[in-house]
Amino acid sequence: MTAPTTTAQGTERRRVTVRGTVQGVGFRPFVHRLAGELGLAGHVRNGAAGVVAEVEGAPEAVADFCRALTERPPPLADVQEVTYETVPVVGVAGFVIHSSEGDGPGRTLIPPDTATCEDCLRELADPADRRHRHPFVTCTHCGPRFTISTALPYDRATTTMAVFPLCPACATEYADPADRRFHAQPVACHDCGPRLRLTVPGSRPYEGEVALAEARRLLARGAVLAVKGLGGYHLACDAGDERAVAALRSRKERGGKPFAVMCADLAGAEKLAHIGPEERKVLTSRRRPIVLLRRRGGADGLAEAVCPGSPDVGVMLPYTPLHRLLFGLPGDPPGPRVLVMTSGNRSGEPIVTDDAEALERLTGIADAWLGHDRGIEAPCDDSVVRVRPDGGGEVVLRRSRGHVPEPIALPVPVAPALAVGGDLKNALCLGAGDRAWFSPHIGDMGDLATVRAFERAAGRLRVLTGIEHGLLAADRHPGYHSARWARRAGQAGGLALRLVQHHHAHIASVMAEHGLDGGARVVGVAFDGTGYGDDGAVWGGEVLVGGYAGFHRFAHLRYAPLPGGDAGVANPCRMALARLSAAGLPWDAELPCVATCTAQELRLLEQQLARGTACVPTSSMGRLFDAVSSLAGICHRARYEAQAAIELEAAAVLAWPEETGAYAFAAGLDPGPVLGAIVADLRRGVPVAVIAARFHRGVAAAVADVCRVARRETGARVAALSGGVFANALLDAECAALLAADGFTVLRHRRVPPGDGGLALGQLVVAARTDRSALQERQGGR
Repeated sequence: MTAPTTTAQGTERRRVTVRGTVQGVGFRPFVHRLAGELGLAGHVRNGAAGVVAEVEGAPEAVADFCRALTERPPPLADVQEVTYETVPVVGVAGFVIHSSEGDGPGRTLIPPDTATCEDCLRELADPADRRHRHPFVTCTHCGPRFTISTALPYDRATTTMAVFPLCPACATEYADPADRRFHAQPVACHDCGPRLRLTVPGSRPYEGEVALAEARRLLARGAVLAVKGLGGYHLACDAGDERAVAALRSRKERGGKPFAVMCADLAGAEKLAHIGPEERKVLTSRRRPIVLLRRRGGADGLAEAVCPGSPDVGVMLPYTPLHRLLFGLPGDPPGPRVLVMTSGNRSGEPIVTDDAEALERLTGIADAWLGHDRGIEAPCDDSVVRVRPDGGGEVVLRRSRGHVPEPIALPVPVAPALAVGGDLKNALCLGAGDRAWFSPHIGDMGDLATVRAFERAAGRLRVLTGIEHGLLAADRHPGYHSARWARRAGQAGGLALRLVQHHHAHIASVMAEHGLDGGARVVGVAFDGTGYGDDGAVWGGEVLVGGYAGFHRFAHLRYAPLPGGDAGVANPCRMALARLSAAGLPWDAELPCVATCTAQELRLLEQQLARGTACVPTSSMGRLFDAVSSLAGICHRARYEAQAAIELEAAAVLAWPEETGAYAFAAGLDPGPVLGAIVADLRRGVPVAVIAARFHRGVAAAVADVCRVARRETGARVAALSGGVFANALLDAECAALLAADGFTVLRHRRVPPGDGGLALGQLVVAARTDRSALQERQGGR
């Protein structure tokens, strides 16, 4: 930044570059108005490096202009840096907005998609407004951004709106600096914008307002609709209709996994769940995520099949004009006020975005398709968050729509690198310097369609960030699809590859999120279901001491055999029997986990455990939760990931916080005494809810005990909690409370998921740190 200078006439001119999320948020119109207020001449444009302006006028006004860029930017902007240089005065009059330029490297950021603003909602409902009932009403302050962007800089020509020429009325608004739609790229109206189309098998397509009315009628009659949203299709049905919800669950082959619902308004959401001030704030935020809320007791109007066995219900509010219209405006025929809104895909596949693909892939699930002709460039599922009940703020459990592509600030600089995450809940992370960008949630890397979605997401990250990486980071698991892809890509492109241990990446992820520098050392508690261990075992109940550069495995849950790998995961009763066997406890016939198995299954499992056939040792805390869930008689066969643990938590909620007892682990995180105490409580007829609560408190107490020993032996006073098990609200809060009471600084995830959706951030900082350390070692040896 050069020192300001003035001409003899007292006029100064500066070229100002603003970096951050400054395109697609009304920044150029803001600059235009600001210059007018201060009496400055010049121009502004979008460039690859950000928004670039040249302003000329009185030195005091020019200085005020630069301050205002950071002190009062537009609502959706995130200004990260303002730099300027003094340039020669040219003596022009007036201020203009120039066309965008796309040449040169940069770090311009596209903003996330944003919920419809109140001004647009008023227009949507106003019969006198020309955008009354327009399903795509939007302005500078709301609507699609990331999901419609095809390149940088962000202009209408580089979005999927490029195929819709502006009508004269919209063109006038777009060109008027005083208008709310000045340079709003998705702007359109009934005359020039996208059109709705409802496709019903055996019928001719419905268009426009007729399509919407027929869609609402079908929902009210119990149909399942595929509805095109911002980042992909949803599958929707009346959440109060048992037959409709059961049909959707069966057709999608969803098992018992809970569905998310969309409520017409906040009042409707409050009938379903307990909503405090923080939950209300998150529900109504511009991100509009799915918020996990504790369900109210008694009849709540939801079909039983919406979220069976779960203590929570995932709730979101409408975030597009089309959603509002689906629920109806005043005067519309009554319809459902709560809709199931689940990702438009078959279980295990990526979300559908293409209209023709939706007709093909969702046939047999949907009864009708409500689509439109605005393209989706970037698939983007709904984000999922929870507000911690202990006052610990919100935690993002799935980082996608509304969050992506906001960057994560890095506390340690990294060379340009792409981290490919894990195989479950996959999300990529691309970083360079002091910033990292997550892709949207991609899903489970189990089929070709997901791998292709993964590759497209990687390409979009490179385009939108301008980063060309020379390093890849992946999990050490030899069988992960993501790691195999990284190996192939590295060989094909001549890129270096760094493999990062799974649980080390988890701990590094929460460290990076909290801004710990390269010299930091923590006691990291990494609890999840599966992670490849350095000894070839399945890890997942780990206490690590270390930092980005490396770790020491200080303690872990005592090993037990995992019989049959995935078969053991799908059958918690088998995990319970394996844990009982490892603890030397008999398989008494009256125990629920024994009673649920056939005699043949018991004989085969006994032989398998005795011989060690297809039995990998595991220290997984997730599998221990599964075992206890079955031992207590809650869940014996899991139809979706973490079902047994979710239902165990649901049982514990019923006795929380009144039940303060805790089962005691033996030294070294040995759960044998816990299992013995549970068996004794079952024989005494202790309620299942009490057993579940005592188990949760026992795990938290064991965490606090082990961390205390680690602090005494290593001096580390920061405890970092990560891994998918910490999506459990009870365990997360109890561990944090006990550790804080014992004097630890406790790090918990907030903006980055604790599960495998946040894994790539940890891989990125560990791999970059390893790469830099190796370089330093080579240089030091010369």
